[in-house]
Amino acid sequence: MKRHYWYVIITYIAMQLSAFVGVPLLRALGVGQGAQTRLEAAKIASGYWAVISFLLAFAIILWLLRGDRDERAMRRLSLASSWMWAISGVFLALASQSIAANIEWRLLGIEPGSENTQHIIDIIRLTPLLVVVTSIVGPILEELIFRKIIFGSLYEKYNFWFAALVSSLLFAIVHMEPEHLLLYTSMGMVFAFLYAKTGRIFVPMFAHVAMNTFVVVVQILLADELENMMRQAELPLAVWRFWL
Repeated sequence: MKRHYWYVIITYIAMQLSAFVGVPLLRALGVGQGAQTRLEAAKIASGYWAVISFLLAFAIILWLLRGDRDERAMRRLSLASSWMWAISGVFLALASQSIAANIEWRLLGIEPGSENTQHIIDIIRLTPLLVVVTSIVGPILEELIFRKIIFGSLYEKYNFWFAALVSSLLFAIVHMEPEHLLLYTSMGMVFAFLYAKTGRIFVPMFAHVAMNTFVVVVQILLADELENMMRQAELPLAVWRFWL
């Protein structure tokens, strides 16, 4: 792996761990002071710190990757074909979520729904600026780390399935929901396929950004309506639940 790729990974890890220092710092500076409860104040502070830390890490990582050339080991599709796969990838990712969620629920007995996603949605309601991170910055960073760097580096030495599985498992572990390891891994496999198929990192980036944006819109604006529709149709609520 290239040396500057390790710097990128270290930056990403530091960003993830920075909340242990950043959130208490913002609370000490008075962020969330007007909240009704201490929990709500903590969520507000964590929301603002996520925005600060993600944007800072994003700037550093883009600088570290400046002039970097990727996809050397991959056959690149034309831009027109790549955009078709980028759009199709949104539906592939959502389909993989649905299939994996139903396997977890029906075969493994894992309750549908994501505490991680619900926690993020709760914070977005308190700090709407966090949408920029969950819908755009976060997915782009994850694709740079897990597909461009980790998958891409492994794919140069090993076959697709090994590279995709290792990078997707790491992608799943970072989401810190071990009960949904299958679900996040399946999404990672889809994004790795899109990258390998097209040789262009913007393809899984677009699919990931579009999927996360869709999930946020559904969870914030349409959640109650969809839940009522599922209940009236006597369909399981797992049908419409999505994960970030």
